[in-house]
Amino acid sequence: MTWIQLHLTADKQRAPKVELLLERLGALSVTLGDAADDALLEPAPGESPLWQTIRISGLFTEDHDQDWLIGEIQRALDDEVVKSLEWESLEERQWERVWLDDFKPMKFGQRLWICPDGQRPRQQIGSFIDLDPGLAFGTGTHPTTALCLNWLDAQQLEGARVMDYGCGSGILSVAALKLGASAVVAVDHDPQALEATRNNSIKNGVLERLHVFHSESLPAVEKVDLMLANILAGTLIDLEQTLASLIHPGGRIILSGLLKNQTAQVCAAYALDFELLAPIVMENWALLEGRRH
Repeated sequence: MTWIQLHLTADKQRAPKVELLLERLGALSVTLGDAADDALLEPAPGESPLWQTIRISGLFTEDHDQDWLIGEIQRALDDEVVKSLEWESLEERQWERVWLDDFKPMKFGQRLWICPDGQRPRQQIGSFIDLDPGLAFGTGTHPTTALCLNWLDAQQLEGARVMDYGCGSGILSVAALKLGASAVVAVDHDPQALEATRNNSIKNGVLERLHVFHSESLPAVEKVDLMLANILAGTLIDLEQTLASLIHPGGRIILSGLLKNQTAQVCAAYALDFELLAPIVMENWALLEGRRH
């Protein structure tokens, strides 16, 4: 099999959005590099340094529709970034597994652990999730997913009915079930994400409480107590009416996948149907919690 890799160049302010977009479009891996041979000086405490101009590279399987990828990139990014788009072909490797060499058990909150297959921390207290993301987005390593996992760990979910809209690898679905949810409806537009979600739910023994649907064939379902939507800001805005219609009055919604500077726009879109709290921020990414009117 031949692999395709695309490259985009952006300044450090726009690079996080480009990185997340490529992951959402199905990239097996996304890497960042210096696009201008800038010196990277010693950062101040607590800072996450990046070059001023960054080359963001996404790796895709050869069966990805390049015209579709280009269309999605043009829709989501400004012209200056789009004009930097470059493509190349790469020789066969098991790219989707390579990055897992550095994927180690991670703890979120007080009790939730995400563990790559076959690994366990020495500490044996808590809720453990065995995860193989396969080709789908979501391991907990990205701040958007970490924000959601930390939030879930702090909740009392016993008996709650949950929907994970844009489920990716199923990490949030499995976490909610491990933490006591009675049922989770997992929804995504990507068949690979649905497959990964099913596989990870089987691996963690929660399949019997999970219902997986393609977004275009979601049947009429009982309204949920909690909606998890870790997507992108623009998509969250477009989906507001759909998501609101799936939550009963008093139910909660968690919105993630947005940058801190996008929170005002997302809040404006959701203000009519939800009472929203102040955003929780991690590394310039934000999570919003709301309660349905």
